[in-house]
Amino acid sequence: MLRSKFVMVAILVAAFSGASCKTGLLSSGDVPPAQPQNQAPPAPVVVDGVRTSYADVVEKTSPAVVRIEADHKEKASQIQQPDMDDMFRQFGLPAPRMAPNQRPQIERGLGSGVIVSADGTILTNYHVVEGADKITVMTSDNKSYEAKVVGLDQPSDLAVLKIEAQNLPFLTLGNSDNVRVGDIVLAIGNPLGIGQTVTAGIISAKGRRTGLSDGSYEDFLQTDAPINRGNSGGALVNLNGELIGINSQILSPGGASGGNIGIGFSIPSNMASSVMEQLLKDGKVHRGMLGINIQNVTSDTAKALDLKDTSGVLVSNVKSGSAADKAGIKRGDIITAINGEKLEDSNVLRNKVAGTAPGTDIKLTVLREGKEQELTAKLDEFNSQDAKTADDGKNDPNGDGPQNQGGKLGLGLQPVTPQIAKQLGLDSTDGLVVTDVDPSGPAAEAGIARGDVVLEVNRKAVSTAADVKAALDGAGEKPVLLLISRRGQTIYLTVKP
Repeated sequence: MLRSKFVMVAILVAAFSGASCKTGLLSSGDVPPAQPQNQAPPAPVVVDGVRTSYADVVEKTSPAVVRIEADHKEKASQIQQPDMDDMFRQFGLPAPRMAPNQRPQIERGLGSGVIVSADGTILTNYHVVEGADKITVMTSDNKSYEAKVVGLDQPSDLAVLKIEAQNLPFLTLGNSDNVRVGDIVLAIGNPLGIGQTVTAGIISAKGRRTGLSDGSYEDFLQTDAPINRGNSGGALVNLNGELIGINSQILSPGGASGGNIGIGFSIPSNMASSVMEQLLKDGKVHRGMLGINIQNVTSDTAKALDLKDTSGVLVSNVKSGSAADKAGIKRGDIITAINGEKLEDSNVLRNKVAGTAPGTDIKLTVLREGKEQELTAKLDEFNSQDAKTADDGKNDPNGDGPQNQGGKLGLGLQPVTPQIAKQLGLDSTDGLVVTDVDPSGPAAEAGIARGDVVLEVNRKAVSTAADVKAALDGAGEKPVLLLISRRGQTIYLTVKP
């Protein structure tokens, strides 16, 4: 059974300097000269009101898409000559010190890029050029340029390069917010190193997350236009010839070695434009930050909280001293809108906040205990260290066995002792640690695991088995909302007893 995986779609090939190869292709001298022929007129783009060709769009956009070669040099190896060493030792002479091999192996990454201004500014993926010692750009007219890195942004998987050239063909960035599911798009790039290729498809979805990029700033356009390895950094264009996305990832059943199955992902042009402008300005991207953990509201969560619907996002944790904390946001709040714009998905809020400059005031509409209120938060600046969890290890306490089987939940629970708190890296002994999970029970189905700490049941703090039982008895037949502490983070999970 094949497992589908998200993969970056750059391609790596190994090359040795000085290497040569022969092919079975005929030389020009082996082929008789071509006879002059009358050229047929180009096929019409539109016939009876129906588009029959994308050639006009391709002709307009493809010259701005480039091939990128990113070279990574390996350390030179010492030449091994044991026979010569033995010969010198026979005559009582020290073995000569050999010079390092002057032809180190070079690993070459192949990808694509898009010229976005006539002066040679190029957008591509971070993972295409990451750690490269030398970056070479080849344009569609086979000219080669050495590129300099202007700026890199790993969280968005974007990079900006610059080549010394003028009056280059370039693509204008379109408004990706106006893209609709079902729109026809073209993907242009250099898949598998075979040369520039154009494929067509539609926008399959918007606002996708894959979890592969570093950070959570993903708002992908999904397309079924065939994208393969080597297409990374290439262009996704609409039929107006505007750049609406930078191709980045594919979902492939074969993992990194697999091919296209019609599920590809592109970074929307609006996100790329914002990142590019900041990298060009000062080489760094500044992102706003609230300082909260959020999650989507499921139908079961809505039932547990007596909500009318699943709109909004649930706050599962608020960092002390953060912008959210100062604004008065509390754990358990439902954020329903940002600056008056209704929220349906946690990823929308995350990207809206990240795309706002630090120090900016934003208005949040919050639902708390059935009452709606507006709060104003002045955003902090995102720091990658703030996003790391306090404990990346496995939480697996060595308790003395469960004191309570969790009744309807299928859990073994035990009070958090100082020793367990130390093992789990907890700041307090609040809650009950999960020591056992019935694999066929509702808690396991909800994703609860050994080492999780149950802090609340239906918004009520618990510290004993009796607390849990009382909360469960009060829930009746409704789903139960648990606040779980896991590796330094708190999340809400809904369990159907």
